[in-house]
Amino acid sequence: MKKIMMIMSLCVLLLHTGCESKKEEKEEETEFLVTSPLKKDTTIVRNYVSQIRSISHIELRALEKGYLQKIFVDEGQLVHKGQLMFQIMPMLYQAEQQKAQAEANFAEIEYKNTKSLADSNVVSKNELALAKAKLDKAKAELALAQVHLGFTQIRAPFDGIMDHFQVRLGSLVNEGDLLTTLSDNSKMWVYFNVPEAEYLEYKTKVQKGDFTKVNLLMANNKLFNYSGQVETIEADFNNETGNIAFRATFPNPNRLLRHGETGNVQMTTALKNALLIPQKATFEVLEKKYVYVVDKNNVVRSREITIAAEMPHIFAVQSGLQPDDKILLEGLRQVRENEKIHCKFLQPESVLSHLNLYAE
Repeated sequence: MKKIMMIMSLCVLLLHTGCESKKEEKEEETEFLVTSPLKKDTTIVRNYVSQIRSISHIELRALEKGYLQKIFVDEGQLVHKGQLMFQIMPMLYQAEQQKAQAEANFAEIEYKNTKSLADSNVVSKNELALAKAKLDKAKAELALAQVHLGFTQIRAPFDGIMDHFQVRLGSLVNEGDLLTTLSDNSKMWVYFNVPEAEYLEYKTKVQKGDFTKVNLLMANNKLFNYSGQVETIEADFNNETGNIAFRATFPNPNRLLRHGETGNVQMTTALKNALLIPQKATFEVLEKKYVYVVDKNNVVRSREITIAAEMPHIFAVQSGLQPDDKILLEGLRQVRENEKIHCKFLQPESVLSHLNLYAE
């Protein structure tokens, strides 16, 4: 009986040892997926934080002193060029105009009488010239009084949208007091800052006649319905940021965009013969990007790379890789430097086309 028990124990020990050996062998034969960069032409979309401004945004101020007698418009209203918006009490200026009109009428009568006498050689030509000067002075004073009276009516200088009132009906306003602001939103100017390298790319495209159209991603993460055109660039770079300001003009027929909004300008740029790799094949050390390159002996070695552009799940590599390099696709945390691995190669076209499924 003891012999039987010993034999059974030996068998169990042998089976257990065999299982452990197979488990270790299985662990040693872990298969890693590798791929290569995909070389192809592509386009990237760069996003720039932007400030949205009306093409005309002005302050409407009182040109004369007086009480605000009438307000003909409302806050947020669309007004048209020449439309009456505010009326400052005009009585004083009306009286001044009537006085100037009377003096002009008197000077004209005096001039006509003097001219009649001068034609009959009763008075000298100098007296006629003096009467003419008095008439001209009276007409000038009448014109000035009419201008002051006209200043009591504030009219819209262009089609635009009103902001809130700075004064209320019946307020005493002084010359220069702010009444409201007016924005011409038929077109919008969108300002955004571009790094120097991307500015040089843009200027190269412009010289080739390929003008840049841009899109606007609004604050609700929806694209504005109309594309814009980059029309001007500021003169100087900002020495602190290394950026230069661009201005794109967007049509705004429905007046959806308003002065002071923010958004993101999206500029599409073509990349020729770009080397594309999955983002998940990279890792970062001290803000530098690395990949594991697998050599012909299946030994992994880390290599620093430079990123030219970033897309969803994909990096375009500027330097550090060649098209025939093999890079570790998965299991980056399971390998060590100079470790030999078992690997399976996947075609880069297949890898990139399934990144949404495989993305970690």
